[in-house]
Amino acid sequence: MDERDVAQIAMKASGVARTGLMLKVGLVGGVLFLVALLLLGALAPAPSAKAATTCEDTGPGTGITVADLNTPATGSVHAQQLANAKIIDKVAKKLHLPGRATLIALMTAMQESTLQNLNYGHGDSIGLFQQQPSSKWGTRDQIMDPAFATESFFQGRGGNEGLLNIPNWQTLPPGDVAQKVQKSAYPDLYAGHETTVRKLAKEAGIDLGRAGSSTGTPTTAAAQPTDGAASGDTPSNCGTRTPTDPTSGKAEKFSDGKASWTLINPRSTNDALAWARAHAGANSTNSWHALCLAFVAQVYGWSQSGVQYAIDHYKAVPPEMRHDKDRNPPPGALLYWDTHHRAGHIAVYLGNGQIASNDIKRNGYIDIVSADAPEKLWRATYVGWTPPYFPKGS
Repeated sequence: MDERDVAQIAMKASGVARTGLMLKVGLVGGVLFLVALLLLGALAPAPSAKAATTCEDTGPGTGITVADLNTPATGSVHAQQLANAKIIDKVAKKLHLPGRATLIALMTAMQESTLQNLNYGHGDSIGLFQQQPSSKWGTRDQIMDPAFATESFFQGRGGNEGLLNIPNWQTLPPGDVAQKVQKSAYPDLYAGHETTVRKLAKEAGIDLGRAGSSTGTPTTAAAQPTDGAASGDTPSNCGTRTPTDPTSGKAEKFSDGKASWTLINPRSTNDALAWARAHAGANSTNSWHALCLAFVAQVYGWSQSGVQYAIDHYKAVPPEMRHDKDRNPPPGALLYWDTHHRAGHIAVYLGNGQIASNDIKRNGYIDIVSADAPEKLWRATYVGWTPPYFPKGS
């Protein structure tokens, strides 16, 4: 028993003696305190939502949230495990990794956090994989995003090795690969979770026997643009690409009323607007969290934009096409916002003061909303608009 234990016992003992008096005083005080809380609640300003801290189309770091990142997922432990397992598998598919990569990540997360997105751990360890901001795995908010943490586990970050940095990872025992990434003081514990996570994966509908690339690079088939419905398994995931003009694209004029440009996109403006509307609202899949640039690229038929961050796409467009602060874009234009984070935000203008955008009404979904919604909801700053030009799209 240390000094803190003695102090706590003494406090409890004295509390018993004061119980009668405190009940009387506490009743009056409690009423006054409740009135004060009600007054404060009426006067306090309503909280405002935050923009997604990343909104990108490539590389490690997709994800992040609109909600409080320090709040673990709700529901039973099993429900959280299933949800996080699906996120891990979605990231693996996005990186074109086989089911074995998902298996190793699930075993690792089960050991480190019981597959829960914990906002605490040993030292400053947090998240699914108990990564540490002090070890350059990312900021606290970034690590608390399951997609970001999973990409870090697969690809490495801040000088830390990821699964893809481990030679022969695809043939080594899964527990050994997990240990090489995590460098745990208890290296033998990962292997013991294989049976459990295989059962969990089956329940979650995850194919651990799925084929894929051992280097995390897309196959030729996977890299082709798709005109089908957006899939949560393959949101635009672009690396360094050579700018291309698709010979099968649709050349058309796009004008601001004064100047006009000939653009070549896989979809015409009218087809793109129809596609955006058809994949918004009730028809949207929950696969677009913080992927605004990926969505905009797919609206126009591109598999990938070729640019990492939304705000960087604005800079990639030639200056003569940029319309700084102009509030009168034509339908089909791309609108940009500074969200006071690195990535910014981009959306497709549908006309009549509306945009198709992710994460506005619902986190991860595409909805049709007012064109000033990012400013009202996120306090973002409107930057301007450009024609739907994708100089690095492929």
